[in-house]
Amino acid sequence: MSELTLTVMRLGFLAVLWLFVIVAVQVIRSDLFGTRVTQRGSQRGSRRDTGQGRQQAARQAPAPAGRPSGGGGRGRGRNTPTKLVVTEGTLTGTTVALQGQTITLGRAHDSTIVLDDDYASSRHARIYPDQSGQWIVEDLGSTNGTYLDRSRLTTPTPIALGAPIRIGKTVIELRK
Repeated sequence: MSELTLTVMRLGFLAVLWLFVIVAVQVIRSDLFGTRVTQRGSQRGSRRDTGQGRQQAARQAPAPAGRPSGGGGRGRGRNTPTKLVVTEGTLTGTTVALQGQTITLGRAHDSTIVLDDDYASSRHARIYPDQSGQWIVEDLGSTNGTYLDRSRLTTPTPIALGAPIRIGKTVIELRK
């Protein structure tokens, strides 16, 4: 092999090595620091973010046309939840309207509810309606788990009205 070929191969290997190091540092940085949460530091900031969360949720998945109405199951109209409320944690008081879309929870910046919690995974859990209009919570393989009424979730589980869903230090409830 010529000296030039050997030098080009060495430089190529060095470039790939540095690329790997840069990507590894970015992954570690995003895992340690998550997304910018400085705007949510005050109660006023979390109210402002709630509106943005609703807008983002509406953009992500508009309500399906064939969505079951209150007449789908007798008596369901009165007990059907209309909002998701954060009752404990840094986002206490945050409310998200339930409009038939999937709600994602986690530290990732594209989650419907972004959790600033050391015990939450990037894609921690999701809440979605099933065919009958009942809301289901599902853990998305999180490290520390998702709890519904003090029981760790292992399968998608229906949520009762007012039942606490715990993700780390954050508690969320479905309400009318």
